[in-house]
Amino acid sequence: MANSLNTQSTTHKANNDSLIGTYDGGLERDEEDRKSDLAGGDKGRILDLQLRGQAWNLNMFDVGRPLGKGKFGRVYMARTRTQPPFVVALKCLYKTELVEARVEKQLRREIEIQANLRHPNILRLYGFFYDGKRIFLMIEFAGKGELYKQLNKLGRFSDKRSSRYIAQMADALLYLHSKHVIHRDIKPENLLLGINGELKIGDFGWSVHAPGNRRTTLCGTLDYLPPEMIEGREHTAAVDLWSLGVLAYEFLVGGPPFEESGHSATYRRISRVDYSIPSHVSPEAQDLISKLLVHEPEQRLSLEKVQNHPWILKYKKSSRSTGVV
Repeated sequence: MANSLNTQSTTHKANNDSLIGTYDGGLERDEEDRKSDLAGGDKGRILDLQLRGQAWNLNMFDVGRPLGKGKFGRVYMARTRTQPPFVVALKCLYKTELVEARVEKQLRREIEIQANLRHPNILRLYGFFYDGKRIFLMIEFAGKGELYKQLNKLGRFSDKRSSRYIAQMADALLYLHSKHVIHRDIKPENLLLGINGELKIGDFGWSVHAPGNRRTTLCGTLDYLPPEMIEGREHTAAVDLWSLGVLAYEFLVGGPPFEESGHSATYRRISRVDYSIPSHVSPEAQDLISKLLVHEPEQRLSLEKVQNHPWILKYKKSSRSTGVV
């Protein structure tokens, strides 16, 4: 059963402190904006999810500053009122909007997959709760924010920083693939940075649990789609290897390798594996990229070989070091 929330209560408003920041009243504003949308009968019955563990509700949190606003709701920094207090990112999603976009099954799959993952480079989903109108996800707080913003600010990353990020990605993807999970949407926008600067995969909206390891759905982000997807062929976990190559390129160059103004032109370049690497990119990095951006999936460099590639080993951290740069 869902927990009943007193939406008129002010108990979920946070204290103004330096840890979680000041709440901006966004949940109440969103509630007011959506009043006309919430009358539909069956729309309130989305996601027949059974709560596991502690029965959380919004009154158990102090809600702080907003961390971002997405297509279906907002993300806030929040702190549990339990002792000891625990800081999370609280993601609020509106059921009517999920239904209208027909992504209920996608959200269910995302929750089921991410809640069972335990890896230092994968953002934890601690749990969820819901009321008649909203779903709240309790997500690990990534202290240094979105990687995409860092990349935009700097233009591109150094050889060392890029190598260490790709090493962490390879380790996380190895873990995912061992669990028969294919991510299918690796890109800078879906990556965050932990308090020590460590990379964390933070969005599993297009992920799939595929023990048979063969899928046919066209999904993900255009610039990162592999040839087998745009050509309508079956795809396997090797799609993540292609995306890892695109990611390494974007880290080092500042943009994806196949980007064009129109979709058709981008598709053609991907299908032909038509790209060039600027001369400032180191020979070792160029070699790794060229071994991942291979048309035939089975010929792409394995994640184990990525981890032992000269470009990765060159900047590998010692066991005593911290951070990534």
